[in-house]
Amino acid sequence: MGPDRVGVRTVGVRTGVRVSGKIAGLLATWCATRLVLLLFVFGVYVFPGPDVTTDVSVIYQGWYEVLRQGTFPLADVTWQYPPAAALAILSPAALPFLSYPHAFFVLVCLADLAVLALLLHAGRRPGRSLRGVWTWVVGVPLLGPTVYARYDLMVTAVAVAALLAGIRRPRVMGALVGFGALLKVWPALLLVGATRLRAWASAAVTACGVATAFAVSMPGAFAFLTFQRDRGTEVESLGSLVFHVARHHGWQGQVLLNYGSIEFVGPYVGLVSNVAMALSGAAIGWLVLWRRRASRFDAHTLADAALTAVLLFTVTSRVISPQYLVWLIGLAAVCLCFRASRMGAPALMVLTATLLTVLEFPIGFVHVVVSDTYGITLLVLRNGLLVVATLMAARRLWRSTVPAATETPPAPQPAPAKETSAS
Repeated sequence: MGPDRVGVRTVGVRTGVRVSGKIAGLLATWCATRLVLLLFVFGVYVFPGPDVTTDVSVIYQGWYEVLRQGTFPLADVTWQYPPAAALAILSPAALPFLSYPHAFFVLVCLADLAVLALLLHAGRRPGRSLRGVWTWVVGVPLLGPTVYARYDLMVTAVAVAALLAGIRRPRVMGALVGFGALLKVWPALLLVGATRLRAWASAAVTACGVATAFAVSMPGAFAFLTFQRDRGTEVESLGSLVFHVARHHGWQGQVLLNYGSIEFVGPYVGLVSNVAMALSGAAIGWLVLWRRRASRFDAHTLADAALTAVLLFTVTSRVISPQYLVWLIGLAAVCLCFRASRMGAPALMVLTATLLTVLEFPIGFVHVVVSDTYGITLLVLRNGLLVVATLMAARRLWRSTVPAATETPPAPQPAPAKETSAS
């Protein structure tokens, strides 16, 4: 064996050792942070602020008792989810040897592990990076125990699988997106960057099939549409900042538990809510314009577009619940699996906003509810970061996919002259 071949083999071994060391570090960090999350949700340690696990032990378990009878909770206006959400609520039945809350927490942890495996597999391919895996490993625990006490991480797992499948298997992506949209609507936005009709068709067929199955088998499958329509401006949303400040200047409104969340009720709330919906409409318009103008689609564009779209609808929503941040963490992680993605800065802002979110809820939620200086400051910083991340992501997506106005297509070449035979 020649010296060159020995050198190549030595370099390969060293590279393999370094990669194995990085993966070991990732797995160790994931295990340590997830153990801490489980200790909090299992009640071994108490996390500061209100108990976030009551959504599982009281609300979800109450829905579980109704759903297992073959009907949706029609009398409960807090049920504001598409019909396939019933599968997430019923899933603890798969672990009958555990109590409902404990089974739910274990299943969410398994979904978390599934995302880790997907990102790790994707990040080790040529042209990819382990940055995305680190984003997930570090980002999820920043949200505190809330991330394991909601079913949003399960939905995020479906969305991550859909994006990673979309590059080579558009039909699989479409099926996952269609199913995810019936879990919690927002995964439908993943299609905004899909260029193959097969993905859209598969999503439509899957969504229609699942929706029809629920509609014919369980009464009230689409009652959630009415409940969502009647929601107001939640105290953590971008629009809520108007009323947080207005309360210090004589605004005669209240903060009440309304439709399952803490919302502002009073003068001009309807106006602010309508403005938020108008901004969401404007976001749709921008995304349509982007699709019409975009002409450069790389492997990472699908994920970059998905993150941008979900950011747009998060900041313009009437509600920004803490668990929404896990959607953004998952999408940012997929973006950063690609070395060529330009979403590094928006992803860092999402992680910072996640840390501010856990300070706001549950740790400092009482300050938000009473609109004191500390609570308003946290919301301004968190929501401001999300707005900047949204604008930056949109700008980078546009510049990386839409040709500049100064760019002109190459001039057509004249057709070669036909050869003529000598007379």
